[in-house]
Amino acid sequence: MSEIRDVSLAESGRQKIGWVEKNMPVVGRLEAEFRETRPFAGARFAVSVHMEAKTARLVKAIMAGGGTVSAAGCNPLSTQDDVAAALSLEGAEVYAWHDETPEEYKAHLLLALDGKPNVVIDDGGDLATLLHTERQDLLPHVLGGCEETTTGINRLIIMQREGALRYPVIAVNNADCKHLFDNRYGTGQSVWDGINRTTNLIVAGKTVVVAGYGWCGKGVSMRAKGLGAKVAVCEIDPIKAAEAWMDGFDVMPMDDAARIGDLFVTVTGCSKVIGERHFGLMKDGAIMCNAGHFNVEIDMPALERLAVERREQRASIMGYRLPSGRWLNLLAQGRLVNLASGDGHPAEIMDMSFAIQLLSAKYILERGHSLKNELIFLPAELDRLVAKYKLESMGVRIDALTGEQERYLNTWNLG
Repeated sequence: MSEIRDVSLAESGRQKIGWVEKNMPVVGRLEAEFRETRPFAGARFAVSVHMEAKTARLVKAIMAGGGTVSAAGCNPLSTQDDVAAALSLEGAEVYAWHDETPEEYKAHLLLALDGKPNVVIDDGGDLATLLHTERQDLLPHVLGGCEETTTGINRLIIMQREGALRYPVIAVNNADCKHLFDNRYGTGQSVWDGINRTTNLIVAGKTVVVAGYGWCGKGVSMRAKGLGAKVAVCEIDPIKAAEAWMDGFDVMPMDDAARIGDLFVTVTGCSKVIGERHFGLMKDGAIMCNAGHFNVEIDMPALERLAVERREQRASIMGYRLPSGRWLNLLAQGRLVNLASGDGHPAEIMDMSFAIQLLSAKYILERGHSLKNELIFLPAELDRLVAKYKLESMGVRIDALTGEQERYLNTWNLG
């Protein structure tokens, strides 16, 4: 039995799901194939991904392939109650509602695991953590998992290094058709969608500080520049910092950036990237938001402690007045601004990411217990298949090697 906010919201959710279905042709193509071949027949899935329309599209494709799904969100603020309601009427068990308490959020994850999953689809690694701690009794049922995001991959790398990982996991995030598009173009657009609809302020002319220059940071910085902002990048990796500089951005420590920034976006996966010492340096009216998976990148406990007054400035914007009289503004409680204050990545981008998820799940089920308990990279041919399907859906044609060219590329002795 699902646990959702209000089933009467389902019609609005159906409209959202119907809209993304029209704009996710690769998932649609795989769904049509899977409806015939039934690669998930009899398999049980636990899914913890942001509970919105694109995720519902993924779940429906799994069910079309014969799988049963128990689904929860992966962030308390990203669940859209109307989508959860609509999905619960499609045959999935759904355990999620918007603005869950920490206790409700965890309880919903545990309910999703009660289905004794064979395949775990994770976004951030919360299901994996629970399976390796409180619900180890379920591990014999698990054939493998798929991890959607950088934060989850980092957690799994640590688990593997410590010998703690108890089932194989495909690093979906590391597939080219995921991180090159989802992390860069998806995050780049959706973060600014969330910021702009929340603040209703101009970006052009402002100084935007981006903490982290991985693929997500690249996307956020690129779009900020396109909107007319001056961009400063903060990094700890000298190679990424050099890349940001060569891309035309200023590069500096957060201690320096804090003094000049009008709008701050953290996208590092680390904690306390903007901390107590930085708050004291910021301009009056500075705006902060986070695009990393967990709400730890901005030190909210320190901000709460320092503030002498706290006031909601606008929906999803909390203002904090410091003893100096300056106000600092935080968007979406420091949670993922693109989902807590927006609809997440565009449907066409998630079309590629969720196609990778579907093929990864199929790969796991085809191999059963033969896979080792380690982090696995998706075979390159499946990555290329998603790109091929995507190009075909857009009517884009590309060249192919001639036989002579193939022989040339596969010959070392050219004499």
